[in-house]
Parts: sequence; structure tokens; C-alpha cells
Amino acid sequence: MRFKLIIAFVDDDKTDDILDASRDAGATGATIINNARGEGLKKTTGIFGLEINAQRDVLLLLVEENRCRHILETIANVGQFDDSPGTGIALQIDVEDAVGVKHQIEKLAADFATHS
Repeated sequence: MRFKLIIAFVDDDKTDDILDASRDAGATGATIINNARGEGLKKTTGIFGLEINAQRDVLLLLVEENRCRHILETIANVGQFDDSPGTGIALQIDVEDAVGVKHQIEKLAADFATHS
């Protein structure tokens, strides 16, 4: 079974909605890194010219290769990444090998057998 890693940088107020939607789209779990910082093309400034750094979460989802694009698009839609700048980004990378995913593989195989 082949996997991809989806890495999503999201506003922390959208994390739970994105996680719920990605699970509905076929993800079997995620790792969340809280309180990351980032900046886009333009630094956001507020009163007196002070920088505003919105808190971000980094979501790591190891997903089965055939489900990856659907999950990635779901994350982008729920996070409204294309609607306005600075709301988040997500990307996928190939995973050459993984350990510790035995239960995930068993779940995916059972789902596949059920839907075949």
C-alpha cells in the first residue's frame, strides 16, 4: 500500500472543521502541531504598525495514495484557502516507506473490501 503525507498550515480556528472534513473524506487520523507561525506575501500589521501573527496549526495526515487528492481538495475547500489570501495552504508529498501504520492499513483494507 502506498501513502502520501498531506501537510496543511491552517488558522487554528479552522482546525477542528478541517479535521472532521478530512476524516469524512477518507483520512484515518492526523497529527496536529499547535501554535505555529507563518507569514504570506505581505506582513499583516495592525495598530501602530505592529505585526499581527495569527496562530496557525500544522496538520500532518498520512493518507492512502488513492484518497489523497480528494482529501487535499476537501481541506482546501473547508479552509477556504483559495477564497482569500493568508487562510492556509496544504501540500502533499510522497512517502517512500512508513512503519507503525499496521492498524491503518488493516482499516483501509477492510473499507476497501466493504466497498468492493
